Amino acid sequence: MSLRVVVDGAALPDSEAAAFWRRFSAWMDAHPGDLGGFARTEGLSSVRPEMHDGTPVLVASRSAPQAPYGPAPKRKSRGRAK
Repeated sequence: MSLRVVVDGAALPDSEAAAFWRRFSAWMDAHPGDLGGFARTEGLSSVRPEMHDGTPVLVASRSAPQAPYGPAPKRKSRGRAK
């Protein structure tokens, strides 16, 4: 299972997504619940975890406001961009 990252609707390539997830995990270990802080370190406005068809996805945006930390929404996948 590959971990996915979607930024402004575009999926990152697998290698970039894996690196993004590693940075996200390290940040959240050090700063529990601080999604906005992580987003800022990446030059983004927001980031949030979601489940798409049972697969974890980080959904990031350069313009959407940061939502509070909470349970990951579950969504149907809209297909995978290559």
